[in-house]
Amino acid sequence: MSSHHFVRDGQEPALIIANGAGCDTDLLGQLLEWNPYVLVLDGALQRIIDLNIRVDAVLGDFDSVNPGWEAHPALQGVRIVHAPDQERTDLQKGIEFLIAEGQKAAHIVWATGRRSDHHFNNLATLPAYAGRIELTIIDDHSRIFNLPRSFKKWYPKGTVISLIPVMEAGGIHTSNLEFALQGDSLHFPMRSGSSNRVTEDGFVEISYASGHLLMMECWD
Repeated sequence: MSSHHFVRDGQEPALIIANGAGCDTDLLGQLLEWNPYVLVLDGALQRIIDLNIRVDAVLGDFDSVNPGWEAHPALQGVRIVHAPDQERTDLQKGIEFLIAEGQKAAHIVWATGRRSDHHFNNLATLPAYAGRIELTIIDDHSRIFNLPRSFKKWYPKGTVISLIPVMEAGGIHTSNLEFALQGDSLHFPMRSGSSNRVTEDGFVEISYASGHLLMMECWD
Protein backbone atom coordinates (compact mmCIF):
# COMPACT_ATOMS: atom_id res chain seq x y z
CA MET A 1 0.00 0.00 0.00
CA SER A 2 1.39 3.33 -0.93
CA SER A 3 0.03 6.82 -0.77
CA HIS A 4 -1.23 9.47 -1.34
CA HIS A 5 -1.37 13.19 -1.20
CA PHE A 6 -3.41 14.72 -3.99
CA VAL A 7 -3.98 17.74 -1.74
CA ARG A 8 -1.18 19.74 -0.11
CA ASP A 9 -2.77 23.07 0.66
CA GLY A 10 -3.23 22.63 4.40
CA GLN A 11 -6.98 22.23 4.06
CA GLU A 12 -7.24 18.48 4.69
CA PRO A 13 -6.58 16.92 8.11
CA ALA A 14 -3.17 15.44 8.74
CA LEU A 15 -2.97 11.74 9.61
CA ILE A 16 -1.26 10.30 12.69
CA ILE A 17 -0.52 6.57 12.60
CA ALA A 18 -0.15 5.26 16.16
CA ASN A 19 0.72 1.71 17.28
CA GLY A 20 -2.55 0.15 18.40
CA ALA A 21 -4.66 -2.39 16.54
CA GLY A 22 -4.64 -2.09 12.77
CA CYS A 23 -7.71 -1.11 10.80
CA ASP A 24 -9.28 -2.31 7.58
CA THR A 25 -6.96 -1.71 4.62
CA ASP A 26 -9.74 0.02 2.67
CA LEU A 27 -10.27 2.49 5.52
CA LEU A 28 -6.55 3.15 5.80
CA GLY A 29 -6.31 3.63 2.05
CA GLN A 30 -9.14 6.16 2.06
CA LEU A 31 -7.47 8.17 4.81
CA LEU A 32 -4.09 8.10 3.09
CA GLU A 33 -5.67 9.18 -0.18
CA TRP A 34 -6.94 12.44 1.24
CA ASN A 35 -4.45 13.43 3.92
CA PRO A 36 -1.78 15.90 2.94
CA TYR A 37 0.61 15.18 5.83
CA VAL A 38 1.24 11.75 7.37
CA LEU A 39 3.05 11.35 10.70
CA VAL A 40 3.89 7.89 12.07
CA LEU A 41 4.82 7.24 15.69
CA ASP A 42 7.99 5.19 16.02
CA GLY A 43 6.28 2.14 17.54
CA ALA A 44 4.49 1.59 14.23
CA LEU A 45 7.53 2.26 12.03
CA GLN A 46 8.19 -1.34 10.98
CA ARG A 47 4.49 -1.92 10.35
CA ILE A 48 4.21 0.99 7.94
CA ILE A 49 7.40 -0.07 6.16
CA ASP A 50 5.98 -3.58 5.73
CA LEU A 51 2.78 -2.09 4.27
CA ASN A 52 4.74 0.22 1.94
CA ILE A 53 3.05 3.32 3.36
CA ARG A 54 4.76 6.54 2.41
CA VAL A 55 4.91 9.07 5.23
CA ASP A 56 6.16 12.60 5.71
CA ALA A 57 7.60 12.29 9.22
CA VAL A 58 8.30 9.73 11.93
CA LEU A 59 8.41 10.78 15.60
CA GLY A 60 9.48 9.17 18.85
CA ASP A 61 12.42 8.29 21.08
CA PHE A 62 13.38 5.36 18.80
CA ASP A 63 14.59 3.24 21.70
CA SER A 64 12.75 0.15 20.45
CA VAL A 65 13.64 0.21 16.75
CA ASN A 66 16.40 -1.84 15.15
CA PRO A 67 19.89 -0.34 14.78
CA GLY A 68 20.47 1.31 11.42
CA TRP A 69 16.77 1.97 10.87
CA GLU A 70 17.40 5.52 9.60
CA ALA A 71 19.17 4.15 6.52
CA HIS A 72 16.14 2.13 5.36
CA PRO A 73 15.29 3.07 1.74
CA ALA A 74 11.65 3.70 2.69
CA LEU A 75 12.74 6.55 4.96
CA GLN A 76 14.72 8.49 2.41
CA GLY A 77 13.41 12.06 2.42
CA VAL A 78 11.27 11.41 5.52
CA ARG A 79 11.62 13.89 8.37
CA ILE A 80 12.92 12.24 11.56
CA VAL A 81 11.69 13.93 14.75
CA HIS A 82 13.46 12.83 17.94
CA ALA A 83 11.13 13.34 20.93
CA PRO A 84 12.66 11.73 24.04
CA ASP A 85 10.37 13.45 26.60
CA GLN A 86 9.09 10.69 28.93
CA GLU A 87 6.50 12.92 30.61
CA ARG A 88 4.17 12.78 27.59
CA THR A 89 2.83 9.91 25.51
CA ASP A 90 3.99 9.49 21.93
CA LEU A 91 0.54 10.50 20.72
CA GLN A 92 0.67 13.72 22.75
CA LYS A 93 4.10 14.50 21.33
CA GLY A 94 2.82 13.81 17.84
CA ILE A 95 -0.19 16.10 18.28
CA GLU A 96 1.99 18.90 19.64
CA PHE A 97 4.39 18.48 16.73
CA LEU A 98 1.50 18.94 14.26
CA ILE A 99 0.27 22.02 16.13
CA ALA A 100 3.76 23.51 15.91
CA GLU A 101 3.75 22.74 12.18
CA GLY A 102 0.55 24.75 11.77
CA GLN A 103 -1.82 21.84 11.21
CA LYS A 104 -5.43 22.65 12.14
CA ALA A 105 -6.87 19.12 12.23
CA ALA A 106 -5.74 15.50 12.31
CA HIS A 107 -7.22 12.05 11.95
CA ILE A 108 -5.64 9.38 14.15
CA VAL A 109 -5.59 5.66 13.28
CA TRP A 110 -4.24 2.58 15.04
CA ALA A 111 -4.88 4.38 18.34
CA THR A 112 -7.36 1.88 19.81
CA GLY A 113 -7.15 -1.82 20.60
CA ARG A 114 -4.12 -3.83 21.68
CA ARG A 115 -2.76 -2.39 24.96
CA SER A 116 -5.58 -1.09 27.14
CA ASP A 117 -3.44 1.56 28.87
CA HIS A 118 -2.50 3.11 25.52
CA HIS A 119 -6.10 2.88 24.31
CA PHE A 120 -7.44 4.62 27.41
CA ASN A 121 -4.78 7.34 27.41
CA ASN A 122 -5.30 8.06 23.72
CA LEU A 123 -9.04 8.65 24.18
CA ALA A 124 -8.52 10.78 27.30
CA THR A 125 -5.95 12.90 25.44
CA LEU A 126 -8.47 14.39 22.99
CA PRO A 127 -10.02 17.05 25.28
CA ALA A 128 -6.60 18.37 26.27
CA TYR A 129 -6.22 19.87 22.79
CA ALA A 130 -9.70 21.32 22.41
CA GLY A 131 -9.47 24.71 20.73
CA ARG A 132 -5.92 24.08 19.48
CA ILE A 133 -6.45 21.35 16.85
CA GLU A 134 -9.43 19.26 15.76
CA LEU A 135 -8.73 15.58 16.45
CA THR A 136 -10.64 12.47 15.39
CA ILE A 137 -9.71 8.89 16.30
CA ILE A 138 -10.97 6.49 13.64
CA ASP A 139 -11.07 2.69 13.68
CA ASP A 140 -13.17 -0.02 12.05
CA HIS A 141 -16.09 0.54 14.42
CA SER A 142 -16.14 4.18 15.43
CA ARG A 143 -15.22 7.83 14.94
CA ILE A 144 -14.32 9.54 18.22
CA PHE A 145 -13.83 13.26 18.71
CA ASN A 146 -14.04 15.97 21.34
CA LEU A 147 -17.52 17.48 21.18
CA PRO A 148 -17.69 21.28 20.92
CA ARG A 149 -20.05 23.12 23.28
CA SER A 150 -22.65 23.36 20.51
CA PHE A 151 -22.95 20.63 17.88
CA LYS A 152 -25.32 19.98 14.97
CA LYS A 153 -25.02 17.25 12.33
CA TRP A 154 -27.36 15.24 10.09
CA TYR A 155 -27.57 11.48 10.78
CA PRO A 156 -29.72 8.65 9.44
CA LYS A 157 -32.25 7.02 11.76
CA GLY A 158 -30.76 4.36 14.01
CA THR A 159 -27.20 5.70 14.01
CA VAL A 160 -25.53 4.71 17.29
CA ILE A 161 -24.09 7.70 19.13
CA SER A 162 -22.35 7.56 22.49
CA LEU A 163 -21.64 10.60 24.63
CA ILE A 164 -18.84 9.78 27.04
CA PRO A 165 -17.86 12.36 29.65
CA VAL A 166 -14.22 12.87 30.52
CA MET A 167 -14.78 12.71 34.27
CA GLU A 168 -17.88 14.95 34.19
CA ALA A 169 -19.93 17.10 31.83
CA GLY A 170 -22.98 19.15 32.80
CA GLY A 171 -25.89 21.11 31.39
CA ILE A 172 -26.31 18.69 28.49
CA HIS A 173 -29.22 19.15 26.06
CA THR A 174 -29.92 16.88 23.08
CA SER A 175 -32.48 16.61 20.32
CA ASN A 176 -33.39 13.71 17.98
CA LEU A 177 -31.83 11.08 20.24
CA GLU A 178 -33.78 8.17 21.71
CA PHE A 179 -32.60 8.89 25.24
CA ALA A 180 -32.96 12.65 25.50
CA LEU A 181 -30.94 14.77 27.88
CA GLN A 182 -32.41 18.04 29.11
CA GLY A 183 -29.96 19.86 31.35
CA ASP A 184 -28.53 16.56 32.60
CA SER A 185 -25.04 15.76 33.82
CA LEU A 186 -22.96 12.70 32.95
CA HIS A 187 -20.28 11.34 35.30
CA PHE A 188 -17.65 8.81 34.27
CA PRO A 189 -17.89 5.91 34.97
CA MET A 190 -21.17 5.85 36.90
CA ARG A 191 -23.36 7.55 34.29
CA SER A 192 -22.44 7.92 30.65
CA GLY A 193 -24.40 8.37 27.44
CA SER A 194 -23.38 5.11 25.82
CA SER A 195 -25.32 3.51 22.94
CA ASN A 196 -27.87 6.22 22.29
CA ARG A 197 -29.61 6.18 18.89
CA VAL A 198 -30.82 8.73 16.38
CA THR A 199 -34.62 8.80 16.44
CA GLU A 200 -35.34 9.96 12.88
CA ASP A 201 -33.43 10.91 9.76
CA GLY A 202 -32.34 14.47 10.40
CA PHE A 203 -30.17 16.74 12.46
CA VAL A 204 -28.95 15.81 15.92
CA GLU A 205 -28.24 18.80 18.14
CA ILE A 206 -26.18 18.62 21.32
CA SER A 207 -25.04 21.36 23.67
CA TYR A 208 -23.45 21.33 27.10
CA ALA A 209 -22.30 23.91 29.62
CA SER A 210 -19.32 22.42 31.46
CA GLY A 211 -16.70 19.70 31.37
CA HIS A 212 -15.73 17.66 28.32
CA LEU A 213 -17.72 15.20 26.20
CA LEU A 214 -16.39 12.70 23.71
CA MET A 215 -18.68 11.95 20.78
CA MET A 216 -18.49 8.40 19.45
CA GLU A 217 -20.23 7.59 16.18
CA CYS A 218 -20.40 3.80 16.35
CA TRP A 219 -21.17 0.86 14.07
CA ASP A 220 -20.80 -2.91 14.47
